[in-house]
Amino acid sequence: IDEIEALSSIYGEDWCVVDEDEKIYCIKINDCLDQPKWTLCLQVILPPGYPTAEPPIYQLNAPWLQGQDYMELANSLEEIYVQNLGESILYLWVEKIREVLIEKAQSSDPEPDIKKTSEEVDEDDGDDFNLDYQPIQEDPVKMLNYITSESQEVDEELPSIHHGNPITDRRSTFQAHLAPVVTPRQVKRVLEKLYENKKIASATHNIYAYRIYCEDKQTFLQDCEDDGETAAGGRLLHLMQILDVHNVLVVVSRWYGGILLGPDRFKHINNCARNVLVE
Repeated sequence: IDEIEALSSIYGEDWCVVDEDEKIYCIKINDCLDQPKWTLCLQVILPPGYPTAEPPIYQLNAPWLQGQDYMELANSLEEIYVQNLGESILYLWVEKIREVLIEKAQSSDPEPDIKKTSEEVDEDDGDDFNLDYQPIQEDPVKMLNYITSESQEVDEELPSIHHGNPITDRRSTFQAHLAPVVTPRQVKRVLEKLYENKKIASATHNIYAYRIYCEDKQTFLQDCEDDGETAAGGRLLHLMQILDVHNVLVVVSRWYGGILLGPDRFKHINNCARNVLVE
């Protein structure tokens, strides 16, 4: 507990408590530049035997971190644990990661490609349905900036946001958020508001879908975003179509807990969304 309090005061806003009871924490680490290029999110679960008998269970989240980079960093963290058996090591881990990010910023490495990927890959990712939507590949808020700048409307008020009850399974937590929306501009405002929340911003994935009924054209304006969780946005939009809901945005946040859930994760995403829509 002393270690957690110390880290919280050292890292301030970059430190986030995901689940106090389960001892799940998340910290954003960057390369110390005024406008950081290299960032990484370290999520840790502290088991009952930490620090005396068990290492933290950790997850390194960064869109650019894969293959050789991932292995080298993971090996460095495990080396630190072995060299400091029985001691608190989170501070050492964070600073080691920062050191790697600073080295990357100072070297000639090209800037990271920030496309997110899913933590889990299904062996059979056969999709049950095909929707004629184009998923947004870029930063969802930036993309909506582009869409909404087309129609320079008066700044609309922020719709009320309702947060559903979280579902937890094998340390992964899912929570849905819902807001009534009638324009893409409102969708953008709600997303920005949600991302102001440290806990939501640190989620492994924030999957969303919206459907807006355009009275004048008698058509639906709809879109969805996987945020790295392959096909999850499309499934969420499909659920909204089945339930025939409109003028609503649903966002489902998932905090990955280190254990692969396979196809169950889609069930939880849909159940979260269904519950918040029915409420």
